[in-house]
Amino acid sequence: MKIRELISEAGATERQVRYLIAEGFIPPPRGGRSTADYGDDHLAAIRRYSRLRELGFPPAAIKLMLEAKEGVPFAVAPGVSLVVEPSLLGSGADCEPLIKSVRTLLTEILKDQ
Repeated sequence: MKIRELISEAGATERQVRYLIAEGFIPPPRGGRSTADYGDDHLAAIRRYSRLRELGFPPAAIKLMLEAKEGVPFAVAPGVSLVVEPSLLGSGADCEPLIKSVRTLLTEILKDQ
């Protein structure tokens, strides 16, 4: 897709897209300057960045999260951290199966013998 289609789909401005590319939040387009082509990976990256900004994360923190090779740790309770793969951040993935798995795991490892 061309940049006009991308900004329409993402609800972003061209200036925002160029900033996100320059800062490394989304990959550069495929093709040359006059034949620049964007895909679903660009759209997903813009949505991920936008969602993290909506949640209050500053750009520097988002950059660290997205570069985290071992995942991003989130403290969810005293003594419990959840490590999330960067590609899942802001992806819109269905969390219900994950919640069920975590509930089952915690129930098993915390129950009294």
